[in-house]
Amino acid sequence: MKETKLVAIALLSAIALAHPTRAQVTIDVAKITCEQYILYKVTNPKNIAMWISGYYNGKLNNTVLDTGVLEKNADKLRDYCLINPTTPVMQAAAAALNLKK
Repeated sequence: MKETKLVAIALLSAIALAHPTRAQVTIDVAKITCEQYILYKVTNPKNIAMWISGYYNGKLNNTVLDTGVLEKNADKLRDYCLINPTTPVMQAAAAALNLKK
């Protein structure tokens, strides 16, 4: 009887300590098309817009985040992508926001 309790406690402890594992996913943003961007085929478009913002601001060594500008730029990128669905999203961002690569 004691052994059964010990086994039960061990199993419950193992279950309680088990964590679900997540697969690591990497994405080459340069390969995402506007269609994939606006249709949520990769991830939420806001996630991609934030990454693009960080990418270009990092190139400029700018550490200041203006959330209003980020929202407006995400809207500009979305609007550009609606008209140009086959364009890569990085190219679309450069064109829509007048950015240098």
